[in-house]
Amino acid sequence: MNNDYASILQISNQMTISINDIDMSFIRAQGAGGQNVNKVSSAVHLRFDINASSLPDTYKEKLLHIKDHHITADGIIILKAQRYRTQDKNREDALCRLVIIIRKAMLIKKKRRATRPTRGSQQRRMDRKTKSGRQKALRKKVDF
Repeated sequence: MNNDYASILQISNQMTISINDIDMSFIRAQGAGGQNVNKVSSAVHLRFDINASSLPDTYKEKLLHIKDHHITADGIIILKAQRYRTQDKNREDALCRLVIIIRKAMLIKKKRRATRPTRGSQQRRMDRKTKSGRQKALRKKVDF
């Protein structure tokens, strides 16, 4: 993660996005903070328009198809960061969460290959069942 807020945000080794693509506004946070919470706008409201961004088209498509409650139907990622009491930490948190969402879209899931249990594993399973059944039969009441 790049701490230089003025220029770019490092997504991966090959990909970066401009901070200009990200709209951040500061709002008053809820919760802890004492009297400070009523006076200082320390929470960050981050908006990232996927369609208008400088991301490659393949990543835009993948992001738009992810099932994430932060992504609206219009293709805008909306994050609210208010975990910390300072603006800087909340800004860093919001940017980190944005990077995580974008990286999640970049992951390629391995396709599952259907497999069958081996003959040996089936035999071991049957042996365990037989042994268990015998053991339970020995617990029964003896009828004379």
